[in-house]
Order: sequence, then C-alpha cells, then structure tokens
Amino acid sequence: MPRHHRPAPAAFVGNTPDEVEAQFYEALRRADLERMMAVWADDDDIVCIHPSGGRVVGMAAIRASFDGIFGNGPVPAVPEQVRRLQWVGGALHHLVERIDIPAEGGQTQTAWALVTNVYVKTPQGWRMAAHHASPASLQEPPGPGDAPATLH
Repeated sequence: MPRHHRPAPAAFVGNTPDEVEAQFYEALRRADLERMMAVWADDDDIVCIHPSGGRVVGMAAIRASFDGIFGNGPVPAVPEQVRRLQWVGGALHHLVERIDIPAEGGQTQTAWALVTNVYVKTPQGWRMAAHHASPASLQEPPGPGDAPATLH
C-alpha cells in the first residue's frame, strides 16, 4: 500500500501491464526520463535492480539511477520471450532483454539479460513496482522450458 501517493503525469494511463511494459522499454530506447518515471508506482517501496547494480529503492533513488544511465545515451533493450502471470491487482512478467551494443568497426554485439518486472493496479492504472535485471551475458539464454546445464 502506498505511503505517499502522488499521481503519475496525466499523459500516461497504463490500462494493462503490457502497456506499462511497452512504455518502459520505449523510455529506455529514447533515454526519456519523464516517460520512464511515469510508468512507476508512487510508493516508497518500489525497487529497481540494474544489471550488476545494487538495489535502488524509492522514486527519488530510481529517478537518479535512470538519470545517470540516460546520461550515457539510450539503452537499446528489446523484450523477448515474455511470460506473464496476472492476478487481481498484480502482474509479473519474466522475460529476456536483448541489448544490441555498438562495437568497433560499426558492428553490434548482442547481450542478453534475464528480467523480472512486477506491476500493480493503482487508482491511476497499472504501474511498475519492481524491475530486476540480471547481469548481461554475451551468451544467449536457453528458451523457456529448456533446462539449464547446472542448477544452483
């Protein structure tokens, strides 16, 4: 339950978790901080874990983290292999992010991160409550249902 409720900018209404996710990835690809922050729930306990990063909690801290990331330019992340779980008032998406990174000689190198996004239904519509991305790997992860060679 939000402790401090401030509505997101009126320009964004998330009618479904899928719409919120689409706006999140559009904000990444455009390095658009205002669009990025509009998708988040206004709650003290929202959380973002960037690849190879620590836990970032709360609207101000998440905003500062994306401001720093966007200072390096857009993030060319594309969601793939999206799997969805939804219940009354909440949704969880787990997916693979494909990130095409410019490399030497005009080539691109592809990296993948495993991601979990959590959405909550608010009076303003659906909003993101958590984004957790694994460290990116240059090795494409197995498809859904493929068992990894080693379990922890």
